[in-house]
Amino acid sequence: MRSARAGIFCAGIVFVAFAASPAPAVEPAPASENEALERGAYIFHAAGCKACHTDTKKKGPLLAGGRAIKTPFGTFYGPNITPDPLTGIGGWSDGDFIRALRSGVSPDGDHYYPVFPYTSFTKMTERDMLDLKAYIFSLPPVEKPNRPHEVNFPFRFRVLLGLWKALHFTPGPFAPDRAKSAALNRGAYLAEALVHCGECHTPRTMTGAIDGAKWMAGTDDGPDGEIVPNITPDAATGIGEWDSDDIEFMLETGIRADADMVGSLMAEVVENGTSRLTAADRRAIALYLKSLAPIHNRVGAEDENTN
Repeated sequence: MRSARAGIFCAGIVFVAFAASPAPAVEPAPASENEALERGAYIFHAAGCKACHTDTKKKGPLLAGGRAIKTPFGTFYGPNITPDPLTGIGGWSDGDFIRALRSGVSPDGDHYYPVFPYTSFTKMTERDMLDLKAYIFSLPPVEKPNRPHEVNFPFRFRVLLGLWKALHFTPGPFAPDRAKSAALNRGAYLAEALVHCGECHTPRTMTGAIDGAKWMAGTDDGPDGEIVPNITPDAATGIGEWDSDDIEFMLETGIRADADMVGSLMAEVVENGTSRLTAADRRAIALYLKSLAPIHNRVGAEDENTN
């Protein structure tokens, strides 16, 4: 079996979100309570919130935090996002929740580290945000204090985050391209905002910003030091030899186009997330990835046509 580190495809980092709504161009009407919970469950499971906010290695409580996420800037620990009012997010209002996702700011006014990918979640629709919140708040609260991050110097100084955001962060919801199909816009919304594939599959600059010139072209410095593959349509170093059916099948089953199984973080993503998506959403993601510009970028010791 191929190295597990080549198996990350659209893995999440922290506090991820996935939508069940059709096209994100127009904000849908408010959902009923049951509908909000149903959509919220879809968002929650599809995005893999459990993976980053649950210490599965120690069999910790669901969403009670503690999972270590190693990055070049230090080790971050997924926070408790259960509805516990003392140690979780039980005291958050709808506005607090939206502000965290849209602006990367806590209820106390502190800037979040971009290991929490609010740079992508800012594009979510408000309804998707609130339905996700409704589902999370329906789960059992767990009283468990958060573990402090272990951030390298000088990144531990949160005052620098305001400057970082001024340079690298543009808040605001997803804007569909009217010249493209609804399915392609849906795929863009999923991949760019909710699944935030680019957060893992795009190289970072020295300051930790996404290198837009190499969008989805893979990196040697992914979460936990993993090699994250190039998923542009480049035939030699990306997934150019895959067709849309191959991508959809991998997202559903974890089986790659070369008949190998995904591993590492992507195995979690498939099991808890992409396998639960609707076929239409998996197709939309595949269409989006096939529409990207191919970028020749070999990562790690990958062989030709390794995906």
